[in-house]
Amino acid sequence: MKLIHILIIAFLLLFIEIKAQTTLSTDDFQGKLSNATHAQLLDVRTPQEYKEGHLSNSLNIDYKSSDFREKIKSLDKTKPVFVYCLAGSRSAAAAEILHEYGFKEIYDMKGGYLKWTSSGKLIDAPVDSSAPKGMSSTGFKKIIGAKGLVLVDFYAPWCEPCVKMLPTVYKLTAEYKGKAHIETIPYDNNKALAKELNIDGIPAFLLYRDGKLLIRKNGFMEEKEFRKLIESNL
Repeated sequence: MKLIHILIIAFLLLFIEIKAQTTLSTDDFQGKLSNATHAQLLDVRTPQEYKEGHLSNSLNIDYKSSDFREKIKSLDKTKPVFVYCLAGSRSAAAAEILHEYGFKEIYDMKGGYLKWTSSGKLIDAPVDSSAPKGMSSTGFKKIIGAKGLVLVDFYAPWCEPCVKMLPTVYKLTAEYKGKAHIETIPYDNNKALAKELNIDGIPAFLLYRDGKLLIRKNGFMEEKEFRKLIESNL
């Protein structure tokens, strides 16, 4: 009987922990936020990212900063916290820390700022038109227009799945030289191009043959899957 009670308590504690951190789509996040009383909206990207555009009335506390844990102590644990980053990985990690610190109601936006902006939702402080625009559409079309197979990889150094995949990307770039061209494009320097291509999550892989888009994939891929993607289209 005691064992059953222990299991029930453990289950309830696990349920409470899961409920404390809720991942929402951008639409549900927006709806929940607009209806919440005394909501605290937390942007955990870098100050530079925040400057280029953010959700209205959000507070910027950089998840990667050394004083992140200290700064979140200024938030009210009795009020709901809505957290987002660019693509979702940093906000998920931040939500874990918030829960660890005793925050009871935490909402994490799935897909982050990329999903929010790609769906046409409003932001404050739009991108500075004087900022570097990166690769042009003409330059991109020249790359994908090359004869044969071209695989484009949009990545960022702060994106854990992106970084984890880079050794595989570099390995296959060398291995398939002459058969397929693999082009890595840093998202941070090419936001305008990413928006034009409807990139709403990274890593993002776009496979072209003779300038025509064949396949679009998002997320981490093991080497076997990555290799299959190339081999099946050679």
